[in-house]
Amino acid sequence: MDPETRAVDRHAVDRHAVDRHTAGWHFTGDVDEFLARTRDFLHSRPDLHTVQLTVTERLRRSGPQAYGDRPALLGYLVREDGGVGATLLHTPPYAVGATRLTADEAEALAAVLVDLGRPVTGFASERATAEAFAAAWQRRTGASARLHDRHRLYRLAELTDPSPMPEGRARVAGEADRELLVRWHDGFVEDAGTHGGRGGADWADFRLSYGGVTLWETPDGTPVSMAGVTPTVAGQARIAPVYTPRELRGRGYAGAVTAQVSRAALASGVGELLLFTDLANPTSNALYQRIGYRPVADWAEYAFGERAG
Repeated sequence: MDPETRAVDRHAVDRHAVDRHTAGWHFTGDVDEFLARTRDFLHSRPDLHTVQLTVTERLRRSGPQAYGDRPALLGYLVREDGGVGATLLHTPPYAVGATRLTADEAEALAAVLVDLGRPVTGFASERATAEAFAAAWQRRTGASARLHDRHRLYRLAELTDPSPMPEGRARVAGEADRELLVRWHDGFVEDAGTHGGRGGADWADFRLSYGGVTLWETPDGTPVSMAGVTPTVAGQARIAPVYTPRELRGRGYAGAVTAQVSRAALASGVGELLLFTDLANPTSNALYQRIGYRPVADWAEYAFGERAG
């Protein structure tokens, strides 16, 4: 593996200093090391750990800078019995993400990241964990914390095609669609108000490498909507993103392509199919429930201002 993968980000302090203040947290830049230690924990709840599973799969396939110019930082919390109790991912420019933490664990993690000198511009997790960490980060740094996004995780229960179905058909995107995928990815990022990371070109190339985007096209062959699917890890995959250009919305294309990519994923052997929705968008939440997705948990992302001092 590239030696850069093994190096903790340059913003971290000396490793021995880190070890004195980890409160049970261990950090690495090596995705293989991280997965060897955390596999059982992450596979214990593939639904709740879907982000960690899919992000580390892309890091494993594409390298430590798959999401940006700075390498990823990976962490895991070791319990008193020696088992893993939580994990952390930071793939700049995205927010720090963590699995479920107690309030005390969130407080301890905030202290550890302050000691590391790690720049933390945001934090995302299940809602209670995100709220606890945001409060702890504010107390320890004096930084402002703003609720940036609220999402709901859904799991497919029983797939039902939308009714009525729009005319047309689904097909897996190929190399000839690359320019379209780049453009639609960037449109999705703009609409969602999220960071683009490395941008649409890298995203399209990665998804095309395993057939990870399905298009809905009209009877004349014009693509009008897309739905992506992550690689399958631990028996689960996640539908993301779903995008229809503004001028084509309201015609049932998103529901149709989501249903078809879901059907294809199930046929390929995926055991658990998931997706996130923006809670600020009641239309998409209602749509996914109509085609068979059921709520699992709510997520929140907080954005932090500059640290005091």
